Amino acid sequence: MRTRTGPNIPPPLSLARRQFEQWRNRQHGRKRLPPELWARAVTLAQAYGLTQTARVLGLKYDSLQKHLETVATDASYPGKARAEFMELLPRPMSPSSIECTLEWEDAGGAKTRMQVKGVGIPDLVSFARMFRDGRA
Repeated sequence: MRTRTGPNIPPPLSLARRQFEQWRNRQHGRKRLPPELWARAVTLAQAYGLTQTARVLGLKYDSLQKHLETVATDASYPGKARAEFMELLPRPMSPSSIECTLEWEDAGGAKTRMQVKGVGIPDLVSFARMFRDGRA
């Protein structure tokens, strides 16, 4: 099955299309896509959407959708969970053991760097809020 080429195809999809076509050209008869090509198609579908990925790679929309759903429910898939935000909770520390460097830049481009040692987390949070609100 030939796919249309277009100027709006992102480079990762274009590269994958060439890989899919190379694999298809090496096969005799109809064979199932290997798992690594399905995994690549699923990753691209997550980034560029089902419709565009299926069209560019010459896949059936429904088949790609089933693979995408399978991956989404499979907790063992290594690429599934991508954290947008991660909260790191500090382990209990004595205030004297805390040391950090604070850096910030104002709207005018002025940069400030401050090394702090022996201050508790609540104090650092209060200081950051004061600076953000323009009271420091």
